[in-house]
Amino acid sequence: MDANLLVGLGGIVGGILLSLGVRWVRAKQARSENEAAKNTAARILEEEIHAKDSVLKERVDLEKEVRETRRELQNQERRLIGKEEGIDKRVELLDRREAELAKRDQSLKGREKSLEDKSAECERYVDEARKQLEQVAGLTREEAKRSLIDQMVDAAKHESAKRIRVIEEGAKEEAVRRSQKIVALAIERLAGDFVAERSVTVFPLPNDELKGKIIGREGRNIRALEAATGIDLIVDDTPETVVISGHNPIRREIARLSLEKLVSDGRIHPGRIEEVVRKSEQEIEEAIREAGQKAIFDVGVHGVHPEIIKLLGRLKYRYSYAQNVLLHSIEAAFICGAMSAELGLNEKQARRAALLHDIGKAVDHEVEGSHAIIGAELARKYGESPKIVNAIAAHHEDVKAETILAPLVDAADALSGARPGARREMMETYTRRLEELERIVNEFKGVEKSYAVQAGREIRIMVQHDMVSDDDAARMAREVARKIEGEMTYPGQIKVTVIREMRAVDFAK
Repeated sequence: MDANLLVGLGGIVGGILLSLGVRWVRAKQARSENEAAKNTAARILEEEIHAKDSVLKERVDLEKEVRETRRELQNQERRLIGKEEGIDKRVELLDRREAELAKRDQSLKGREKSLEDKSAECERYVDEARKQLEQVAGLTREEAKRSLIDQMVDAAKHESAKRIRVIEEGAKEEAVRRSQKIVALAIERLAGDFVAERSVTVFPLPNDELKGKIIGREGRNIRALEAATGIDLIVDDTPETVVISGHNPIRREIARLSLEKLVSDGRIHPGRIEEVVRKSEQEIEEAIREAGQKAIFDVGVHGVHPEIIKLLGRLKYRYSYAQNVLLHSIEAAFICGAMSAELGLNEKQARRAALLHDIGKAVDHEVEGSHAIIGAELARKYGESPKIVNAIAAHHEDVKAETILAPLVDAADALSGARPGARREMMETYTRRLEELERIVNEFKGVEKSYAVQAGREIRIMVQHDMVSDDDAARMAREVARKIEGEMTYPGQIKVTVIREMRAVDFAK
């Protein structure tokens, strides 16, 4: 019993202890859960406080931004109000100006109408006055205008001619004196013993039997010779003569030399012809080079480009009015050098320019244009100085002279071509030029007689003293010279002399 009691008590005590343990465990768990809940609540509270701070900060920023935006909008509104007020003022001002302009327009229209009425009235008065003047003067308006214009033109011409004559007389006295001295000294110092050669266009044959050999079977020999030289050979009924025809003087000389060798050798066939033509071309090239070098040496210039030397040598076979162009260039070089020496200029440069002034003629049958311009381009291409280039280009006044060297070369060219015996012309051309000179002069009012003298290099005009005054004579000389320049082509220059004299005649009885 006691054991059962103990067991029972033990069970009760165990149950109580177990219950107490359970309660303690539960109490502990409850305390743990309470602490966790407190921690969670504290964290949530902290996060809520942080969130409220962020919201509060953003709210402050937003309010600040709203205030700034509202302030900017207020400023813009004020500016817009100001601009609107300014626009209103401008519109009001424009309206006032428009009203003023309308008033002025109406006023101007009234004035314009008034002016038109007054102008019409003035024109009516002028017409009445003009009619009265025409009745009094016996001239119409156009006739009076023409008469007045003619009087003014005549007076102006007379005054200008008088002044020009006074100026020209003073200038001529000095210019003639100096130019005569310079030209005389230049011609005196010129060693002009050049022998002019004529281009050979007719080749003589020993006998007419050679014509058949030159022609060959079915013309093969003459065709081969023409093809090799580029020159036409004319074999006609003229006894013992073959005519060599071609525009290129060098090829014509090659053909002449080749034909001379073939005739002297006697072997004439296409193969031999080609061989002889090649040798003749080499000989002519060598002769051209030697002629150019000799001209350079004779004139005394140095440093000339080899191609220019060849061009000078080619001028040996070129003629102008039957005057050899190479000899003409050498002669012009000496004349130009003498004149430049008298003027105190560079003599060697003057000789160089005059020697090269016609090099364009060496190729003017191959290139289009004036030989002066062609020669200037060649000189520029081969390194000549700008002064030399301009002197070559300007010696026929194709371009404007830039230095004193250009007119000196022009004068030397004219002197060399104009000296007696330098050039020859056909009689028909010569006669026609004299007749043309006299025809041009006789067209002028007041001309009594005219005479072409000195082989057409001077025209002397006799005028009627009662129709042409001294001043008019000076003006007529200038106008005649300009008309001759515009209508005629001639070598050198033509002197125009107007002679006016009054003769009083009476008889003693």
